[in-house]
Amino acid sequence: MSKKLGAEFIGTLALVLVGCGSAQLAAGFPDVGIGLLGVALAFGLTVMAMAYATGHVSGCHLNPAVSIGLCVGGRFPQKEVGPYIIAQLLGGAAGAGLLFLIASGAEGFDASAGFASNGYGEQSPGGYNLTSVLLAEVLMTALFLLIIMGATDGRAPAGFAPIAIGLGLTLIHLVSIPVSNTSVNPARSTATALFAGGPWIAQVWVFWLAPIVGGTLGAIVYKATAGGPSESEG
Repeated sequence: MSKKLGAEFIGTLALVLVGCGSAQLAAGFPDVGIGLLGVALAFGLTVMAMAYATGHVSGCHLNPAVSIGLCVGGRFPQKEVGPYIIAQLLGGAAGAGLLFLIASGAEGFDASAGFASNGYGEQSPGGYNLTSVLLAEVLMTALFLLIIMGATDGRAPAGFAPIAIGLGLTLIHLVSIPVSNTSVNPARSTATALFAGGPWIAQVWVFWLAPIVGGTLGAIVYKATAGGPSESEG
C-alpha cells in the first residue's frame, strides 16, 4: 500500500507542477507562449506519461474524482479510497509549492492573481457563471470516467489505455479551459487555490462537488451501458 500511495503522491505532484506550471509559466509567455492548446497538451501528456510510469503500481488515479468513480464502478476497493485521496492532496500541494517557488522568482509575480486556479464568475477565464461551470465540470468529469473505464476494460486493446486517457484529458481541457480553467480534479484545484488564497479558496468547493458528481455519474453510466463479465477489475 505504501508503494501505491507513493506513486499517487508523485504522479499528482507531477500533474500539478507540469500541468498548472504550463498555464502559469508558459501559456502567455511573450511571442512564444504555448497558449490554450499547449496547456491542454501539458495536462494530457503528463497523465499519459505518469500512467505508463506508475499505472502498474497504483493505477495512476491522481484525482479524487477518479478514485471515487472507479470505486462506484466496481473497479477499486472502498477501503483504499480515503488513503488515495490523502496522497493525491499531499502530492498536489507539493507540486503547487514547487511551482510557487519557481514562479516567485519572476519580478511582479502575484499568486493572488490566480496561480492557474479554477473559478467561476470573475474568476472564470471567460466570465462564465456558477451554473455553467458546474454543468461543464460535471459533464467533463463524467466523460473522463467513461474514457478511463472503457480504456481499462479487459475487453479493450491492451497497452493503449494511457494514450486514450491522456488524449481524452487533452480534449476536455480544450473545451473547458475558457469556462473554469478546467478542474475535473479536486486535488489539482485545491493545490493551486491554497497558494492563490482569497476568492480562489472560497470557490474551491465547486471543484470538489462537480467532479465527484460527474465521476460518479460517469462510472454509473459506463457500468450500466458497457459493463460486463469481461470487465477488468484493475
